[in-house]
Amino acid sequence: MSKPKAEGQWGRCTCLRLRKLTRRVTQMYDQALAPAGLTSSQFSLLAFLSVRGDTSIGALADELLMDPTSLTRTLRPLEKRRLLKVAVARDDRRRRDVAVTEAGRTAFREALPRWRKVQADLADLMGSPRFDELNRSLDDSLRQLTAS
Repeated sequence: MSKPKAEGQWGRCTCLRLRKLTRRVTQMYDQALAPAGLTSSQFSLLAFLSVRGDTSIGALADELLMDPTSLTRTLRPLEKRRLLKVAVARDDRRRRDVAVTEAGRTAFREALPRWRKVQADLADLMGSPRFDELNRSLDDSLRQLTAS
């Protein structure tokens, strides 16, 4: 007996389709980054903080559209491995700041070629124009949905 197909509105659910795409792409990045000892989420955090520099957990959560509690759980393994340092802010003891350590910068640099390879693989699989179009569409959609 064959499986029933999603019909009507459920088959066109944007959330479901985005989540499926996100899971598949995340699997590809996670597999590529595993030999470097990082998940795609961990790599993204190291990349973001390497470029941005030290920031508060609240500001980072806002920038990444994450709940601060979820972000703290994601940061914890990186902090345990001493790839990030989370400390009370000097100017406000209520705030915690996060910074990439030298070990974190090294881990990021070592994982970067693997990230570049999966980026290139995705562009090849999708076709470079379609890959670029997807990224432009995602950026435009995020701007529109976060403008309020």
